[in-house]
Amino acid sequence: MTPTPTPPARTPNEQSERRRREADPTLVRNQPALTSSSGLAWIIVGGILAVTGIAVLAPLIGLGPPGVAVGGIVVLAAIYLVMVVVRFTTAGGRFRLAIMAACMIAIAVVALVAVGIVTADEWSVVR
Repeated sequence: MTPTPTPPARTPNEQSERRRREADPTLVRNQPALTSSSGLAWIIVGGILAVTGIAVLAPLIGLGPPGVAVGGIVVLAAIYLVMVVVRFTTAGGRFRLAIMAACMIAIAVVALVAVGIVTADEWSVVR
């Protein structure tokens, strides 16, 4: 059995390129909102997004499959509550900010899916 060759040592060029990528503030993963923010911006923007989603779903309560709009509102409020709890109970850093970003994405997805379900059901009634 022949020994496996060892990978070549990193050249100084490769090392400097890696350091440059890690320090590049234009990369998405290096933006301050995901690396060093206090989380307040996520709370504010997440709250605006949650209120907007609730404002869109509230008039749809009587339409579509029963409970979809109400369920969407409850889930939106719960996700925002999770975002607030994470902000004040989790140690600062990338992990906390990643969870808050995921909560914000979840708020948008839940609102969009709930509105889509109600709209699809109402559209099928019209046709």
